Amino acid sequence: MLLNKKTVLITGASRGIGSGIARVFAQNGANVAFTYSSSEAPALALQEELSKLGVTVKAYKSDASSFEACEKLASEVMSDFDSLDALINNAGITKDNLLMRMSEEDFDKVIEVNLKSVFNMTKAFQRVFLKQRNGSIINISSIVGVKGNAGQANYAASKAGMIGFTKSIALELGSRNIRANVIAPGFIETEMTDKLDEAVVEQWRAGIPLKRGGTPEDVAHACLFFASDLSSYITGQVLLVDGGMLT
Repeated sequence: MLLNKKTVLITGASRGIGSGIARVFAQNGANVAFTYSSSEAPALALQEELSKLGVTVKAYKSDASSFEACEKLASEVMSDFDSLDALINNAGITKDNLLMRMSEEDFDKVIEVNLKSVFNMTKAFQRVFLKQRNGSIINISSIVGVKGNAGQANYAASKAGMIGFTKSIALELGSRNIRANVIAPGFIETEMTDKLDEAVVEQWRAGIPLKRGGTPEDVAHACLFFASDLSSYITGQVLLVDGGMLT
């Protein structure tokens, strides 16, 4: 198992891509700490499910957009797990609209939850990695952060900012053997996309060279690579997990 005895923290993991990452990591021997904001029932169900794999798993209700909450979370996680090998910043929201109709509140909220949360979590846990002189930070961006998308100026800005932030901290922390990389998923089929009209989903699939949407496991396997020793000489990179959409 690639992550045997290692510990990972994943934000926003009660469902969707986050829960897929948690499952793959637990299956590969990692102890898993993960956060959720309001979906308590799914979070506790996931905690129970993964605990049956013989690893230590704990769910924490925490708001990644709050600096104080992240500081508190860092203290709790280190008390429960003693060490941390990988931090995966996955928490995120969308509040889509054309710019002419987008409110200042909706712009600010997406930046706060998607981008400031990455600052908060990295700031809170960097001292752990610095003390260990080891760690992997994996930030879940989006291809929208690479190419933009009409109606998603706030989301695109947050995800593009995540890329710039990651490249900067890769330069800052590399000398301490701390790596930072970005994964930029494309069209990933989750509970959210299940609500879309099938004709819309098929149109998306038709435009993807691999002719299918991605799965949470596709993103999780990329995270697994960046969290493992297989990527020990890789930092500051952006990996597109998009089926070739931006090829």
